[in-house]
Amino acid sequence: MSANFADLPPRYLRTPEAARMVGLSIRTLEKHRIYGTGPRYSKLGGRVVYSVEDLQAWVSRGTKSSTSDPGEGTVLPAKRQLSPSPAASKSSRR
Repeated sequence: MSANFADLPPRYLRTPEAARMVGLSIRTLEKHRIYGTGPRYSKLGGRVVYSVEDLQAWVSRGTKSSTSDPGEGTVLPAKRQLSPSPAASKSSRR
């Protein structure tokens, strides 16, 4: 009996399951969510859920074939990313 996954509804994982799936700690996945560097997620009431498809896409974005391969994308570390914004640069000149 073969499973046809197209007939199944999307699967959603809570943070502990999602962290286990991608091989990260729960806290690291939470930090990715805080800094906006992690996979897409949804909030259902007060619960955070990740679709399996979004987790797979996020992991695939970091796929490389060698250490010199720039790849198609980058999975950033779970820390604040410094991005200069026009408003920030104007306020610092005063």
